[in-house]
Amino acid sequence: MTALRRIFGLWRGRWLALGFGLLVSLAALLVATAMMTLSGAMVVSTGAMVAAPPLMRLLGPARVVLRYFERLATHDAMFRALADVRVWFFRGLARGAAGGIGYRRSADLLARLVNDVDALDGVYLRILIPLAHAAILLPVLLWQIGRGNILLALVAAALFAVAAFYLPYRAALVARSAGMRLGITISALRVAVFDTLHGLREVRAFAAEGRMLALIQSREAALFAAQHEVSGRAAVAQAGALLCGQAMMLAVIVTVSFDPAIAVAAFLAVAAFEPIAGLARAGVLAGHAAASAERVIAAAETPGAGPDPATPVTLPRGSALRFEGVQFRWQADRPDVFDGMTLDVPSGSRVALLGPSGSGKSTLAALALRLAAPQSGRILLGGTDIATLAAGDLRQRITYLSQATHLFDDTIRANLLLARPEAAEEDLWAALEAARIADTVHSLPDGLETWVGEAGARFSGGQGRRLALARTLLSAAPILILDEPCAGLDADTERAFLQTLNETAVGRTVILIAHRLTGVERFDRIWRLSEGRAAAAAG
Repeated sequence: MTALRRIFGLWRGRWLALGFGLLVSLAALLVATAMMTLSGAMVVSTGAMVAAPPLMRLLGPARVVLRYFERLATHDAMFRALADVRVWFFRGLARGAAGGIGYRRSADLLARLVNDVDALDGVYLRILIPLAHAAILLPVLLWQIGRGNILLALVAAALFAVAAFYLPYRAALVARSAGMRLGITISALRVAVFDTLHGLREVRAFAAEGRMLALIQSREAALFAAQHEVSGRAAVAQAGALLCGQAMMLAVIVTVSFDPAIAVAAFLAVAAFEPIAGLARAGVLAGHAAASAERVIAAAETPGAGPDPATPVTLPRGSALRFEGVQFRWQADRPDVFDGMTLDVPSGSRVALLGPSGSGKSTLAALALRLAAPQSGRILLGGTDIATLAAGDLRQRITYLSQATHLFDDTIRANLLLARPEAAEEDLWAALEAARIADTVHSLPDGLETWVGEAGARFSGGQGRRLALARTLLSAAPILILDEPCAGLDADTERAFLQTLNETAVGRTVILIAHRLTGVERFDRIWRLSEGRAAAAAG
């Protein structure tokens, strides 16, 4: 359960709230146990028939109030703890993603963020709290029953231990592999549905609806099978716990037939076995939660550029960028992207990086932004190794515009403020003017409050790129990296976009990543990336 222990560590900021919820639940449990004990005493004792009712009138409402506050406190604490896990997950994903989600599937990540994190909610509510109840009830049960019959107390202890501890533990071990299969099948179904919806035009164009539907149905069947397996294991564990409870009641009834005074034990046994009846099923949930925790941690802790240094150095004054003997590969089983690559980008210069797909052009941008770190060599900013800088400080100096720059399903204003949250209204319009898109925004009824649609669907490809360029220009970073910013645009739109860029990026260091020389005539240096090295190209 190493993964679950890691999750518990993420909850340390919520331990006070989680502990308070646990205390309230224990108070509700003790009140309920006291009520059942008094009920038993009233059956076997005439004196208790007189003394108990006033106390019962107090305990009854107290139990209702405590149960209400138990639900309120425990669920509120758990929801906040899960929110912490999601924030941690997102931050880990952002650190490990090289300008995106790398080799991972977006639908799989969504399944981990939603389904696997949700599976963790049962760890506290259905496992830890019932286990705490069992730990409190066991000595109470032994003490109360042992006062009248030692043998019955030992039988009760054995049955209680089996139902509360052994069966849940065995169920958790058995259910872990089933839980992992359940997580994988949920993810596979999401991927199939996500791909089909996003590729619906191609699916219809190739008359592949039947094949894609068959794929989705096969993955749905695998999910149902995994759910059936988990439910089956939970049912078996639950049946075992129920049998233990019934065996306990039978033992009490047989004993009471010989000694009526022990009847109070029957009521106490009911009170004790009621909260642990779900622990066997909780064991199955624990196995599922452990598998989910492993999937969440595996996604969030994918190696990236590493954490910030313990003591980051101050940003240097200069903005010259130098790649010095850089050796880099994305994964250990993949070939080198760079093998001793050296490249200089003087401050204020305009540099074009050319090369075929796979030559490392986008990788160079990821390294410069410290979204990934080289295995050897250095990347210097103003003569300072960027590995010694805080990532947030570094990204104040470098801004990035890619061919797949994303426009969020939000307003134009919100999309622009992503680059500089404190920007004033006039700054936003200045950036739009510089990107030659201000007139278009002015013509819209809602202006800056216009919703751009999913991935900027309300605007044409060229307009979307100009909005993305405006967002990039809004940043005060002196280094501007453009990664295939005109990919997918027609020739006229590309030419107009590059002309805008040439006119608006004056005074900044510009690194243009491209496949061909079109639009780079006004650049100071042209480098070609090939076979892991950079070579100066003929002007």
